[in-house]
Amino acid sequence: MPEHCAVVLDVGKTHAKLTLWNRHGVLIESRSRPNAGVEGRDYRALDTAGIESWVAETLADFARLGNVGAIVPVGHGAAAAILRGGQLACAPVDYEQPIPAPIRTQYDELRDQFRHTGSPALPDGLNLGAQLYWLESLLPDVLRGDAIIVPWAQYWAWVLSGVVASEVTSLGCHTDLWRPTEGRPSTLAVARGWDARLAPLRRADEVLGTLRPAWVSRTGLPTDTRVLCGLHDSNAALLAARGFAEIAEQEATVVSTGTWFVAMRSPAIAVPSVCAGLPERRDCLINVDVHGKPIPSARFMGGRELESLLADSGGHVDDPTEQSRLVDAVGRVVRSGAMVLPTLAPGVGPFPHARHRWLIEAQHSDARGAAACLYAALVLDAALDLIGTCERILVEGRFAAAEAFVRALARLRPGTAVYASPAHNGVPYGALRLLDPTLPPPGSLQRVEPIDADLSAYRLTWRREAERLESAA
Repeated sequence: MPEHCAVVLDVGKTHAKLTLWNRHGVLIESRSRPNAGVEGRDYRALDTAGIESWVAETLADFARLGNVGAIVPVGHGAAAAILRGGQLACAPVDYEQPIPAPIRTQYDELRDQFRHTGSPALPDGLNLGAQLYWLESLLPDVLRGDAIIVPWAQYWAWVLSGVVASEVTSLGCHTDLWRPTEGRPSTLAVARGWDARLAPLRRADEVLGTLRPAWVSRTGLPTDTRVLCGLHDSNAALLAARGFAEIAEQEATVVSTGTWFVAMRSPAIAVPSVCAGLPERRDCLINVDVHGKPIPSARFMGGRELESLLADSGGHVDDPTEQSRLVDAVGRVVRSGAMVLPTLAPGVGPFPHARHRWLIEAQHSDARGAAACLYAALVLDAALDLIGTCERILVEGRFAAAEAFVRALARLRPGTAVYASPAHNGVPYGALRLLDPTLPPPGSLQRVEPIDADLSAYRLTWRREAERLESAA
């Protein structure tokens, strides 16, 4: 990494984060803000103006803390901006915006088959193609003239540098716009003319340009501050995991935890054979890594579900002060039969149609937190089975610190080595590896000790009930 400091701009679904790092990969400063959708006349949109204002203010603070030489943008999936005439043609759609049923029915008849794109049919606007199709019906001129489609991470690269780009980790994230095994736009994208509107494809580690003069004036950052193309957030976590010797290029599954829990398997065997059997209707998909390699994946909205389960108690299963109590409560929860059944976020995860309920509801806050951790571990266990996870698992992100969750997962998968990332900086570390692939990881991995409770009967009951709820839907 150059002598300068580096900034990682991570615009996630729930929070936006800015972190400042020295050349050795040591964190100097970290800031975050909650993200909320903006209700427009026709649809719920992403808060580009609010995020931009906060980014400018925070970068001005960072300029006083270090000599910033590079900025790496990271963004969540299922989002893009449409630019026309050098500005936003319309507000980017929030992927939780429902798509009208008649529009969705028309769209589903046009999209490529799952076996070609690895992109399952998802609810609301979680398929980027569905957003574009709906926008064309709302705003017939939105994709005419000089309109350009720019993925979310690369939108922020454009905001800072003025250079438009697309990138494979963003295009390969359940967009319906990309064929991962062929490395080209989907038939849908070509038929709709969207492929010609996609910004030029660039590598995640490419420097698009330097900071716009207006941003130099706005922030006080150096005129030669480089802006990289950037990448999708879960793929940044995957790139970070590969910095650990225990993971590297071996057979391993990386679980990125935040609003979404995304499990990405880097298989040791030929890709076509591990991708061919993915079940589309259970929220499995193919992601694409920074090298363009297809990555069989599964996901569910774990962070959102945990927050929902614990909303009344105000608890947080990753709170350091709560860990020993939650771990101690797991055995009591198992003996009592208290159990959370899927799914709290309808339409996603390995049981997308199951209607959530408690089999027996936990009452005490510690028991409720422990039951929530068991729930997250059991849903993840089911998702990992779907993508053929074996040998190694690395849990990274916020909920890697939830001991009851990761230790329950280790107990549920005794034949697999489960590791937890030692820091919450997996995504920024992955982004920094675009600047310096040799950057050492932040600490060493410790193998997770399985929780001291027999979960075999509990798991059988939970899986049977989850499958029953899914079948009954």
